[in-house]
Amino acid sequence: MAQSWIEAAALGGFELRLGIPRGYEPDRSCVARMRREELGILTSDPVEAVRDADVVYTDTWTSMGQEKEAAQRRRDCRDFQVNGALLKHAAKDAIVMHCLPAHRGEEITDDVIDGPRSVVLDQAENRLHAQKAVMVWLLRPEVLAHTAPSR
Repeated sequence: MAQSWIEAAALGGFELRLGIPRGYEPDRSCVARMRREELGILTSDPVEAVRDADVVYTDTWTSMGQEKEAAQRRRDCRDFQVNGALLKHAAKDAIVMHCLPAHRGEEITDDVIDGPRSVVLDQAENRLHAQKAVMVWLLRPEVLAHTAPSR
């Protein structure tokens, strides 16, 4: 996800602050691009990462295929849990996002994912519509050809 956010910051022109434990940094070329293009900061301090942020985004600490590393990742990432205490450092109207599925109690607490600042379910719904459009494009491209604006 971090590498995708670096690309998004380059395309969207927003400041990106990545809070990542030491040893879990994105690919070196992505970090170099982030610095070269002054897209934001990479920090191992979770408070610095969320300070005054408008959006706080988290992802699972262990992805599919990394199950053997799960216990170590939980130890290494525990300070990066998105919880009420960490959110106090974000902007007062900051929203919280997660690409799901979430491991509640690990990367995000129940009170945050279910709280008033969470847009996680809206995010999932939007992703559903985007995925349906991709399926139409793949399976029935002629449908989209009829909806494209004429030139």
